[in-house]
Amino acid sequence: MSPPAAMAAFVVERVRLQGWSRNFRSQVNHTALLAARGRFRSKWRMAKYDVNVSVRTEFLPDQSDREAGPYVFTYFITIRNAGEIAAQLISRHWIITDATGRVQEVKGLGVVGNQPLLKPGEEFQYQSGTPLPTPVGTMRGSYQMVAEDGTQFEAQVSEFILSMPRVLH
Repeated sequence: MSPPAAMAAFVVERVRLQGWSRNFRSQVNHTALLAARGRFRSKWRMAKYDVNVSVRTEFLPDQSDREAGPYVFTYFITIRNAGEIAAQLISRHWIITDATGRVQEVKGLGVVGNQPLLKPGEEFQYQSGTPLPTPVGTMRGSYQMVAEDGTQFEAQVSEFILSMPRVLH
């Protein structure tokens, strides 16, 4: 590449980088403005209050009537504090839907008589169950949590399936 061509390539690259720098500064300034107005939740804030929930389900044939229902299911829950601050589970909210679309909501304090306080990295496991009038249904919900600094937040439980074996593919 000749010196004038190399200089032109350098100037183009410098202009491109200056444009990126302006855009980056603009984004940083916009983010700072939103944060100052309380409308921006940073990744740090989200990581500070982070609770993961995992679920495993089983059909209970010995407690179920396979011909007419009810169909009884148990679920095993693991709640893990993946955040940076201790948090206590205060209450739960479940939305249970059967195969006909009938919805039942369950709200209550704690889980199985407990309101566990989870330090960062700690887990709490429990088992519970629910009957359904149909052989298939779903559950989803949330846990209402309070961090040790007084911040209230929800730990979402993604929808999971309750199904009698060999009913779904």
